[in-house]
Amino acid sequence: ISMKIFMKFIVSIILLSIWNISLAVAETPEEKGLRLAIEGDLTGQGFKDTLSQSKMTLRNAQGEESIRTFSNKALEMENDGDKSIFIFHHPKDVAGTAILTFTHKSGPDDQWLYLPALKRVKRISSDNKSGAFVGSEFAYEDLSSQEIEKYTYKWIEDVPCPGDEQEMCYVSESYPVDKSSGYTKRVSWVDISEHRARKINYYDRKDKLLKTLVLSDYKQYLEKFWTAHTLKMVNHNTKKETDIAISETVYQTGLKDSDFNRQTLKRAR
Repeated sequence: ISMKIFMKFIVSIILLSIWNISLAVAETPEEKGLRLAIEGDLTGQGFKDTLSQSKMTLRNAQGEESIRTFSNKALEMENDGDKSIFIFHHPKDVAGTAILTFTHKSGPDDQWLYLPALKRVKRISSDNKSGAFVGSEFAYEDLSSQEIEKYTYKWIEDVPCPGDEQEMCYVSESYPVDKSSGYTKRVSWVDISEHRARKINYYDRKDKLLKTLVLSDYKQYLEKFWTAHTLKMVNHNTKKETDIAISETVYQTGLKDSDFNRQTLKRAR
């Protein structure tokens, strides 16, 4: 009897393996793209909140540079997208400028900009989300957390990761659901081992390559969460570049929902 049970168990394992293989074969590029996006999203869930300090280097086509420093707070929300605040500290002409973002799983995100010179909070309309973030090559919509529901997906292929051929990346396309997005699609190279984005190409409304973001210098926190500490965004039209170097990141600092509203935006430091 025990031998019969054992053989039954073996047959079940074999049938399950065949079933999984058939599922993988039957999976469409769109289904695989969505599955990979969900798997990647799950690796970042549970972070609660973060606080980071960064340096931004703006470089024009002639190679001339200007430096800005800023801090960023982020809060994980249940049943909705994350909330975040960017606060600039240097130089004097941008010090105190702050951007508050409420990302939503569906519908347009909410964003507000505080300009200390005017001492007022200005709402950023959906039509202006493709505008430059404080003169950088990052757009306002790039600041939002990338919620799964905001895109449709398509897996393209598996290839060696850009700049790291020892590791494999999956290449996938994501298409914004929001019609006011400045992009028609993003093409991402994400490593298979940890779901870390290594490179993202952004295509404009004419479906032409507009920008490329390269993410590197990843560090792991709390034995789970990966953060890229170096980001380089290159605009292929203007030849301008923006580098962000994150010098410090702290997870689970005890931030609360009350730390993220338009009143705290005015007092942000």
